[in-house]
Amino acid sequence: MENVSGTIDAFFILITFVTVGLLYLASPKSKWLLIGVGIWMAIQAFLALSGFYQVQTIPPRFVLTALPPALFIAALFLTSRGRAFIDSLDTAKLTILHTVRIVVELILYFLFLASAIPEIMTFEGRNLDILAGLTAPLVYYYGFKNKVLPTSSLLLWNLICVGLLLNIVVIAILSTPSPFQKFGLDQPNIAIISFPYVWLPSVVVPIVFFSHFATIRRLLSKK
Repeated sequence: MENVSGTIDAFFILITFVTVGLLYLASPKSKWLLIGVGIWMAIQAFLALSGFYQVQTIPPRFVLTALPPALFIAALFLTSRGRAFIDSLDTAKLTILHTVRIVVELILYFLFLASAIPEIMTFEGRNLDILAGLTAPLVYYYGFKNKVLPTSSLLLWNLICVGLLLNIVVIAILSTPSPFQKFGLDQPNIAIISFPYVWLPSVVVPIVFFSHFATIRRLLSKK
């Protein structure tokens, strides 16, 4: 990660905190949300800085960046208290949250230029996730502010954006140094196992996924 400038690192740290902040604003502003996410971010930062994720094992250690958040999100949807929390969220603000994906995609492009990720993970490759970020303000304005878009259109947009995110997640996993690596063999994805970019799979991506799933649940309940 020697080729990555401190400016890009700083921008990514900032966008991570912005993502967490937007989730907080969309919630009932519970301090426990900030405390829990803060502790998780500190744990991931420590593991990345200690070189824990640099060691190749089977299964790959980087699974520990995303698996705990995935299990926590599943628990929210499967428990009554979790569903109550989800139903208290502001779906309009959750939609605005997706604008962070614009900055994330630009950062990924600069990481590619710094030889920290392969081109396939950028919008010049097979990553079209920036479209979700670019369309989020339009969906917010016409879907929640002016309420012109029908619920079915909002559902479709969320489902398409989930697909876009799943696409880059799979590419990122298969580009990371491991026995299962398929992409980026000449320029592997070393960013997400380094600080601060370890917060992408462990914090930013889970929050984005959760925002979509929570919004989809609320939209389906309206229908």
